[in-house]
Amino acid sequence: MQIVEDLFNWARANSIWILGFGTGCGAIEMRPLMTPRFDAYRFGVQWRATPRQANLFVISGYLSVKTLKRVVRSYEQMQNPKYVVGLGSCTINGGMYWDSYNTIKQLADYLPVDLYITGCMPRPEALLAGFEDLKTLIRAGKAEGANRYAENFDWYKANQKKVILDWDMPDYNW
Repeated sequence: MQIVEDLFNWARANSIWILGFGTGCGAIEMRPLMTPRFDAYRFGVQWRATPRQANLFVISGYLSVKTLKRVVRSYEQMQNPKYVVGLGSCTINGGMYWDSYNTIKQLADYLPVDLYITGCMPRPEALLAGFEDLKTLIRAGKAEGANRYAENFDWYKANQKKVILDWDMPDYNW
């Protein structure tokens, strides 16, 4: 059955459908990927409008507590298999907003991040290289963020509820 799983992983890696969540300067570098100069479509990368149509969640820029709530909701609406890419230094350590009381410091404490693309802001070339790295992880069967989220659901949910004080959403369930 490994041959079948390898085939599925190959197909998943060559069909990346992105839901972009850009805040502040984070969304600036994603848009050029759709232009003829960078042409992300030739790499099997498509943009989608809703979480239910996407399998890659690209979170770019800083996240506040208020936006984290929307990110969690969008992630939970995505179908499996799903992947998360943290774009820019803000998703890793808060970036230049690291000392703000309302900024999320590490995205991986709230959602399983499969890959980080570092920089402030990473150029479109870095994004394309990051997508290729993610495809390598998917083909190898190592992009297991959605499974980590299910296995450690209580830990992730506890972290989310520590910072989102007005949690008025139903908890996700399978």
